Amino acid sequence: MIRKLAKSIREFKRSTVLTPVFVVGEVAMEALIPYVIALLVNDIRDGAGTAVILNYGWKLILLSLLSLLCGYLAGIHCARASTGFARNLRSDIFQNIQKFSFSNIDKFSNASLVTRLTTDIQNIQMAFMMIIRTAIRAPLNLAFSFFMAYYMGGKMALIFVVVIPVLALGLLAIGRRALPIFRKGFPMYDKLNNSVEENIKGIRVVKAFVREDYENVKFRNASNNIRMIFTRAERLLALNGPLMQICMYSVMLFVMYFGSRQIIATNGVALDIGQYSTLLTYSFQILTSLMMISFLFVMITFSTESAQRICEALDEKSTITSPEAPVKEVSDGSVDFDHVSFQYSETAEQPVLNDIDLHIRSGETIGILGGTGSAKTSLVQLIPRLYDVSAGSVRVGGRDVREYDLANLRDSVAMVLQKNMLFSGTIADNIRWGNKDASLEEIKEVCRLACADEFIAQMPDGYDSWIEQGGTNVSGGQKQRLCIARALLKQPKILILDDSTSAVDTRTDALIRKAMRTYIPETTKIIIAQRTSSVEDADRIIIMDNGRIDAIGTSTELLKTNRIYQEVYFSQNRRDREDPVETLSGKEASAS
Repeated sequence: MIRKLAKSIREFKRSTVLTPVFVVGEVAMEALIPYVIALLVNDIRDGAGTAVILNYGWKLILLSLLSLLCGYLAGIHCARASTGFARNLRSDIFQNIQKFSFSNIDKFSNASLVTRLTTDIQNIQMAFMMIIRTAIRAPLNLAFSFFMAYYMGGKMALIFVVVIPVLALGLLAIGRRALPIFRKGFPMYDKLNNSVEENIKGIRVVKAFVREDYENVKFRNASNNIRMIFTRAERLLALNGPLMQICMYSVMLFVMYFGSRQIIATNGVALDIGQYSTLLTYSFQILTSLMMISFLFVMITFSTESAQRICEALDEKSTITSPEAPVKEVSDGSVDFDHVSFQYSETAEQPVLNDIDLHIRSGETIGILGGTGSAKTSLVQLIPRLYDVSAGSVRVGGRDVREYDLANLRDSVAMVLQKNMLFSGTIADNIRWGNKDASLEEIKEVCRLACADEFIAQMPDGYDSWIEQGGTNVSGGQKQRLCIARALLKQPKILILDDSTSAVDTRTDALIRKAMRTYIPETTKIIIAQRTSSVEDADRIIIMDNGRIDAIGTSTELLKTNRIYQEVYFSQNRRDREDPVETLSGKEASAS
């Protein structure tokens, strides 16, 4: 785990190394100061004059300045290394997330990934900062001070040999009990963030149904669960303080009692007043170092679970990758499903798609209808290889999609999903997702084809109008038209519209479909819809039912033969359903 995290240090290795180097200098200067003071005290006792005192004075000032300089430089490099390490680590996780397949994303919740990129990274940053500075400073200060205490106080310094193991065993016992509690606590952060994210995204629904009180209670419960679990952990870690205080004051009492007795009993021969004062100073430094080690132990215990969660995100490998020698070019927009079955999980009891055998010619317009849960979206997600088939194969341009380079395959397919997503930025910025090098004239053209130019012209800044995150400042129909324009700008070989005109009126829907026929005639167009009017002029319509293809045909053919299409068509057109064939014949006669 440490080796994996250390890879993110990269260009900050120099600061990471220099920090402990300057810490060594700082500790060495601090360790020498009490020794010089002890010599000064003894010389003053022996009647030293002003010249001797001033000589000691500039030495102490020099040692203090050197210690201050080393401490300052250590702090600068420590801050640079820790913040840079956190930036790199956050970037590494984010870049790995970008490679995730949909199945990888399904494994982690959005809130969990956000927590790992924020709270967990912050914990690791604090731990790293303490490791390269405090974890060096405290043991070194302890070692230097112990050596000098032994040098100045002799056998009395052996009290620390007794205290340190007692303290270490106590900290170890506390940590072993606290770590499992922290491990339970961090997933609760995910739930809390998920609650916040869900509430903010659905704030309009919350207000429309007057559910603010319910959401407040839900948030309060999630927050209270975190409070209780971390209170349990903090109760254990709080024992560090009393344990440290007991050790500290035990040492102080020992030094003061036996040191005073030794000075009096030997008349300052075995231990003089300078050594005694220095021994007290070193005792304080030793115990301060132990306090720092205790705090370091708490921080590392706290961040261990964060480190494991971060490594989980770094270790996660995409279930969908490009082959070693991928095909770079998609020849055309033909799509073939050869006895395809698909399930989202290997443990699923039933497949979502079952034995799909479908062949779509390049440039063909295909409509897909079916009830909720009939797997329409699951079917089209296999084309750009957002998921891999469980059985069978999907071919695009005559080649299995698993043979293509992922970027090239997906660049040949444009999807307008059910949940339309716009990003914070201008309208032009959002449209250029289809082609980052597109000119303003090209953007205007596709917006005209998508019937988006009408409302854009009414905005004060036109194509420079700002879109809020998620497109919250435009209507559902406007958002759909912008997403369609973005897809048209890509000029793909395959265009998939997944119920993407549900929020526009039938006239606008018809205009958009007409524009697509003229603007991208050679592009294969797959239109998933709930309205029959959106697909009735398609070359073929596929009827999906319970993960299977129920029927394929034109609107006219399906009206004569398919019960599902008849029910949807007549329910939407308010026709007499007793004799659909007769009704259809009358419609055709009227048309002729």
